[in-house]
Amino acid sequence: MSAGILDGVRVVDLAQGLAGSVAAMVLAEAGAEVVRIEPPGGDPMRGAPPFAVWNRSKSSVALDAFGAGRDQLERLVRGADVLIHDYPPGEARAKGLDDASLKRLAPGLIVAAVTGFPEGHDDDETPADDVLVLAKSGIMDEQGAVRRDGPIYVRFPLGSWGAVWLAAIGIATRIYNERRGGGVGAVRTSLFQGALVPVLMLWRRVEKNAGPMLTIGMPKGGKVTMAECQDGVWLHLMRNPDLAPLMQQVLGELDPADVAKANEGNTNPAYPSWGANLLAFKRRPSTEWLPDLWASDVAVQPALPMGQLYYDEQSQANGYVVPVDDPVFGRTQQPGSPYTTTPPPEIRGPAPVLDSGREALERWEPRPARPASRTFKRPLEGLKVVDFGNFLAGPLAPMLMADMGADVVKLEATTGDMMRPTEFAFYGCQRNKRGIAVDMKNPASRPIVERLVRQADAVHHNLRMPAAKKLGIDYETLHALNPRLVYSHVSSYGPIGPRKDWPGFDQLFQASSGWEYEGAGEGNQPIWHRFGMMDHQAAMSSLYALMLGLIERERTGEGQFVAASLLGASILTTSETLVLPNGELAPYPQLDSMQMGVAENRRIYPTADGWLALSTDARGLAKLAEAIGAARGESLEGPLSRMTLKAALEAARLSDAPAAPVRLDQADAFFDNPANRRIKLAAHTDHPVHGRFDQPGAFWTFEGQDLAFDRCSPTLGQHTAEIMGELGFSSGEVQALAAKGAILLG
Repeated sequence: MSAGILDGVRVVDLAQGLAGSVAAMVLAEAGAEVVRIEPPGGDPMRGAPPFAVWNRSKSSVALDAFGAGRDQLERLVRGADVLIHDYPPGEARAKGLDDASLKRLAPGLIVAAVTGFPEGHDDDETPADDVLVLAKSGIMDEQGAVRRDGPIYVRFPLGSWGAVWLAAIGIATRIYNERRGGGVGAVRTSLFQGALVPVLMLWRRVEKNAGPMLTIGMPKGGKVTMAECQDGVWLHLMRNPDLAPLMQQVLGELDPADVAKANEGNTNPAYPSWGANLLAFKRRPSTEWLPDLWASDVAVQPALPMGQLYYDEQSQANGYVVPVDDPVFGRTQQPGSPYTTTPPPEIRGPAPVLDSGREALERWEPRPARPASRTFKRPLEGLKVVDFGNFLAGPLAPMLMADMGADVVKLEATTGDMMRPTEFAFYGCQRNKRGIAVDMKNPASRPIVERLVRQADAVHHNLRMPAAKKLGIDYETLHALNPRLVYSHVSSYGPIGPRKDWPGFDQLFQASSGWEYEGAGEGNQPIWHRFGMMDHQAAMSSLYALMLGLIERERTGEGQFVAASLLGASILTTSETLVLPNGELAPYPQLDSMQMGVAENRRIYPTADGWLALSTDARGLAKLAEAIGAARGESLEGPLSRMTLKAALEAARLSDAPAAPVRLDQADAFFDNPANRRIKLAAHTDHPVHGRFDQPGAFWTFEGQDLAFDRCSPTLGQHTAEIMGELGFSSGEVQALAAKGAILLG
């Protein structure tokens, strides 16, 4: 087993939920030594597939951490570099896990709290539970239901999977700061902030000049380009299928009158024959359509059942699916690491046997406090980043770096980022950057690119690699210009394998990963989640890899190539299941046909005047059923439907059954809330066209450091002249390059 980038970093994992547990796992597989603290009887999830995946590569210490075993817990904490927990602020204080108490115990410790809502929010005592957080925040109301009106139970753990990467990035940023002399401190994030990363595309307020692409954006019930084939398989397409020869053949077989009628009312110029395409797809099976579409460079994937990607050759080639000999399940197939670094991430063992890591109690000596030799006002202050990306999976990671204080230059074509016309999405991944418009196909622009790269610490993009090579921004070329450069690339299907250069979009990986079926509910047509979460997962995992590359550069002085992909990131989100030794998929909770929930104790219920979200155990469910007068075996739905929401919430509280109101239409309430503005959860910038621009803001809280919300998304070429001057070009040279079409002045 090789040493990883985080070799020597010690982590105490006190997390109970998905987000903190997986964040600790990705630290472990980057080389950190992670000790998971469990109660004497073991974690309640032991024996379940999620425990097997989310706790790989860790050791286990069983103790009564907040009772008789407190001294042992404190011994481990004093010997650790990082502590991860997910207790709400009040409970953390009661357990002595608040930042101040831990700083007194271990001054050199990085405390990472992953809560339900950020501290200072009105709901900050809510447990870190996706059902409760997505209900209270209003995010359950952001996806249209298939067969009814009202909110839906969002089956994808949107908050937790966002918080996984926010926590891992925050911790890696703290480690990087410490390695460059900046000292340590707490970093906090939450499930709500994890969910707000994709909600950046949906929630905004614009003062003026807002067209329909900003005011409406993506309708909640908007139709998407999905088509059913003759064999019942649904395809999700992201390019005009008319480009495929088979489509032209089958369209020619259809009655022209049927074609004309099917295309009536079609207003989408990107898919001019979509109505007729839907008829054509039903004339052939998916096994004929897919090879022909792929050969025509049409971005498409089938909507597959959850877990089907575990058997995919591209997944196997990139290590996105790996064999793990688990002590409970035997030889399993599990999601692997979704990113690439040097040294690479590595699975360091299966989920541990209970209490098998007690030797850490003797071996972990207290860590000395490491005083800072430098002061950074913002976490990534002083870092220079060049963003060559387009759409969302590329530009989002540099935006998050800019939020943390990095100087990010967005270099885009003089014709603009291809997502600029889709304004709601464009503005969700571009703020805090400076923009320069350059025609990289024009030879006169090459000195601009080279000067930017020579002064940069990192570059990031999601161009397909053949295109990057043609433009001279491939890793080998840029590494020769700047050997200290950390080069982060997001692909669709991973850096190796037969599909490494294929086009891809979020929609294709929601489809192939199984989430379009799981989010639709039993028996329903697959749905696309308008959150676009696979793009965000890929982007955030690429930023984690980039931060690891920067940490390694502090040790070696050398940059490196790091990578992530939509395929790898989407497979990891299916880790609540795994492939058993008999080749079958382990059972996992599935959504009902009405999109209400996965079980009586984890679902939403209509009340007489609203909606209630319930997330409790069997004991809480039984007590609540008794409290509201439900007969034995009767669903809670009838009794709850006759109660007011206030009465139902009170009954749940008295029954120790965690519940929450499912709030509706929350975007304006979010921006109007003074607490959200005070903690910078809601932030605004000033845009030269749109004026005041409100968006979700801070995704982390870094102790002693600020986040930046200095700039709105740049207009095309807005900072070209400014950046050219910083690169040493004279005003005459700038004007000459503009005259040649090499640059565009905003």
